[in-house]
Amino acid sequence: MDPFLVLLHSFSLSLSDKEVTSMKFLCRDKIGKRKLESVQSAMELFNILIEQQEVTKHKVSFLESLLVNIKREDLVARLKQFVEEGEVAAPDDQPDPREKPIEVICDNVGRNWKMLMRELDFPDVKMERVMVANPFNLREQLFQSLREWQKSKGKDAKVTDLIKALRCCNLNLVADKVEQ
Repeated sequence: MDPFLVLLHSFSLSLSDKEVTSMKFLCRDKIGKRKLESVQSAMELFNILIEQQEVTKHKVSFLESLLVNIKREDLVARLKQFVEEGEVAAPDDQPDPREKPIEVICDNVGRNWKMLMRELDFPDVKMERVMVANPFNLREQLFQSLREWQKSKGKDAKVTDLIKALRCCNLNLVADKVEQ
């Protein structure tokens, strides 16, 4: 599955009708009036933008400007992260070796993820943004929160910090799995 399309799909699920209407208005100079009137969802709008080559894997500036204008900085951040991490050009079959501990944590933590993120000093505001962007999906909420934590810490994001936080939250079995 194309990671860029998966990203666009997740964006479309998190956009309200009002935000889609705003995006349609902002696209008036790119898409004809008749076509815009038939658009009912963000997914349909993204399809048209892809067909017209306004948005592609390697050309996301227009999409970014749309998201900035509707004040969805959370989605702008996800788009930038997607581009920065080279997911646009990365082969699908080569997982990032740094992701291994995160995958283990996501597979084993569950509902206690907020407690873990607070132990890692991850701000509640950022947690809230991740929850809004990924409603009804605990695993994705934890995954995105850990990625944001990792991104904010940069080179200071250490597996030992994750293990220590897991142990402080009495998630010793998960900590053991991460150590392995």
